[in-house]
Amino acid sequence: MTAAIPDRDVLVGIYRRMTRIKQNDERFRAVLKSGKLVMPYYSPRGQEVIPSAVSACLSDEDYICTIYRGVHDMIAKGIPLKDLWAEFGGRVTGTCKGKGGPMHVTHPATGVMVTTGIVGSSMPIANGLALAAQIRGEKRVAVAYFGDGASNIGAFHEALNMASVWKLPVIFVCQNNGYAEHTKYAYGTSVPNVAQRAVAYAMPGVTVDGNDPVAMYHTAREAVERARAGQGPTLIEAKTFRFHGHVFGDADAYMDKGEKDAWMAKDPVPLYRAWLIATGNASEEELATLESDIEGEIDEALEFTLNSPYPDVAELKRDVFKDEVSV
Repeated sequence: MTAAIPDRDVLVGIYRRMTRIKQNDERFRAVLKSGKLVMPYYSPRGQEVIPSAVSACLSDEDYICTIYRGVHDMIAKGIPLKDLWAEFGGRVTGTCKGKGGPMHVTHPATGVMVTTGIVGSSMPIANGLALAAQIRGEKRVAVAYFGDGASNIGAFHEALNMASVWKLPVIFVCQNNGYAEHTKYAYGTSVPNVAQRAVAYAMPGVTVDGNDPVAMYHTAREAVERARAGQGPTLIEAKTFRFHGHVFGDADAYMDKGEKDAWMAKDPVPLYRAWLIATGNASEEELATLESDIEGEIDEALEFTLNSPYPDVAELKRDVFKDEVSV
């Protein structure tokens, strides 16, 4: 039985998140090349669908834990662009006073609880948040985003086992882009699909086309509804591809010849845009206006960042211990 197409508002909402990720990425890379900002940057181009469809199933009350390559997860969950850009730019007006930078963004108001630089650590942290919600009797769920490489470390297996034993309201979302940093998936992983590992922990494991917004939405919604109903965790493996190297400046010479070009020819953002128009779910004018509005938001966020001060040196001693101490 074919799943029903989501309603128009959901479909356009997913596109809004997708193009916000794409447009922000294009601007981040342009600003870095211009020298206006200096920072580490991990491009999410090609992976826009996954967090956009997942976030369409979540509220601000729900949690996400993501990794240092997760700027698309943060944007999809709704972090205000001014706050995000200022943090990336190391300004005191950022989400963490400019002290976290791109690898350590947090924004509890939108449910972005942790961005971690430790591979795989999003999963046990999400378990903790899910356990807290369970103990309090809340209907919140926690989403842990991670890459395919993280499925080979102990934290993955420990987190899935604990979540299953305690039936925690958590969804493990593996964004399988085919590479663990610079290592091709098949060179380091023993199973064809990460989702196959779910059977060892008695939870559903689903492999889905992470570049198909409708399929991704239905898969995420089922997992979220299951978690809210107290039925425990789900492992989702979303197959996708990254259009740029692991980190900004990476020439991605380790990729197979023609591999990237083939994936970029199937860029999910323009394909989904064309589908929305062809199916009558949106008009060209509507989407053009939406895109223009986002471009304006980015303009304002960049100006806000460049006009914001860096943290004072006194911030080095703040937010380290519960009570401020003299050094």
